[in-house]
Amino acid sequence: MTRMLKLMAGTAFLLAVALPPEAYSQLPDPERFERDIRRFERDDERNPPPENAIVLTGSSSIARWNDQAVEALAPLTVIPRGFGGSIMNDVVHYVDRVILAYKPRAVVIYEGDNDTSPGSLIPLAMITNQLEDIIEQIHRELPETRIYVLSVKPSPIRESVWERAQLLNEHYRQLADANPLVHYVDVATPLLNEDGSMNPRLYVRDMLHLNGSGNEIWGASIKAALMPIEAPYEAGHVDD
Repeated sequence: MTRMLKLMAGTAFLLAVALPPEAYSQLPDPERFERDIRRFERDDERNPPPENAIVLTGSSSIARWNDQAVEALAPLTVIPRGFGGSIMNDVVHYVDRVILAYKPRAVVIYEGDNDTSPGSLIPLAMITNQLEDIIEQIHRELPETRIYVLSVKPSPIRESVWERAQLLNEHYRQLADANPLVHYVDVATPLLNEDGSMNPRLYVRDMLHLNGSGNEIWGASIKAALMPIEAPYEAGHVDD
């Protein structure tokens, strides 16, 4: 058994780990994003968002895609609310303002990239616990809302922590397997070469964020996962 497979074998145990409250106090202050969230709210006042839509939220891979997502995921109705640099704890803090405020029929979440970045000491169990918290908060108020959790994508500049990110992806997959309203979306595999190596041609110069070609693959992967489930909920949809 490879080291990676051995680590994955322990994933179920890690998911159940309880962490002391003081562990969470070491995380960055979510209020650093208050200006971004207020900008979303001002935009909503000027242009009220659609009802019964799909909210997209998460870190910079979503935030940099905010202006492209509507077209990339058409005919699905989406509300892009990514805020760059965020971690899972930031979505926990702002879940009422970037998700629940829109009463969405579905939510797409991309977090874990910054949580597992080089130098990050955030335990995988903490990230998973926070995702469970988000899911619980959403379903407490919107019990039928579907949640799509995107895998952490590969990035050449973060290749040294890719194994850790893959472990977190397995956590996400297990969470989805245990809840029929939660869906795991693999956006990682389509961005890798056939041999599993990373493809630097899909990234901008920083080797972290996707370029146009990478975003085409990213968007197609997300749309392929959403369309079979979400298309029937679009206004004016007619079954064949």
